[in-house]
Amino acid sequence: MKKQFSLLFWVLLSATQLITAQSRGIKVGYIDMEYILDKVPSYAEAKNQLEQKAEKWKQEIETKKNDIAKLKEALKTERVLLTKELIEEREEEIAFQEKELIDYQQKRFGPNGDLIVQKATLVKPIQDQVFNAVQDLAEARKYDYVFDKSSDLTMLFAAKKHDLSDRVISVLTRAERRQQMSKKQLKEEEAKEKLEDMMADNPEMTERQKQMEERKAARLKLIEYKKAAAEARKKEADEKRKQQLE
Repeated sequence: MKKQFSLLFWVLLSATQLITAQSRGIKVGYIDMEYILDKVPSYAEAKNQLEQKAEKWKQEIETKKNDIAKLKEALKTERVLLTKELIEEREEEIAFQEKELIDYQQKRFGPNGDLIVQKATLVKPIQDQVFNAVQDLAEARKYDYVFDKSSDLTMLFAAKKHDLSDRVISVLTRAERRQQMSKKQLKEEEAKEKLEDMMADNPEMTERQKQMEERKAARLKLIEYKKAAAEARKKEADEKRKQQLE
């Protein structure tokens, strides 16, 4: 009871500090680590390989279970024909294989098993990249606090505009792209990234840019329509001249 009260006290205190911080103009954002990891290609590929391993381990466990079931069925059928010593020997063999099966299940899928260990090994370097990206992003955008939505922190409500997950994914993607670019391409990419960041920080600018692109698309469509109409009229005039000559 005392532990629950202490936890509740700290949750309320943290919430109060957060509200006070926001009222002072302090910027607070959040990320969704699970969402980010699913969007990182290297993680998705490694995760797929690990799932294939896990599936193979499950099949091995299922095969072992079937073998033990066959031994039990054989013993049940032949029990009347066997001596007491042979029955005990068969039962010991079944018990030994059942223990081996339990040990193997723990080795692969237990709390400290291969699946948990390899998953942690897989996630760690990508998590480090995400943490570094969040730190750089928070410093550049002047965020005071950034929380992880998928962690144990309970978020009863969070406005989408404070979600930095897509920006973090963008930072990670940019880093991968830059490794394969020339100096000229890097310069162009930096200008493009700067514009993207300005638009992300200013929703009104994003809306204006969207409207400009829509008007540009409408103009291009009108030009194409006029061009097609002119070509159709020219073709029609050519046909008439051809008929007159004939």
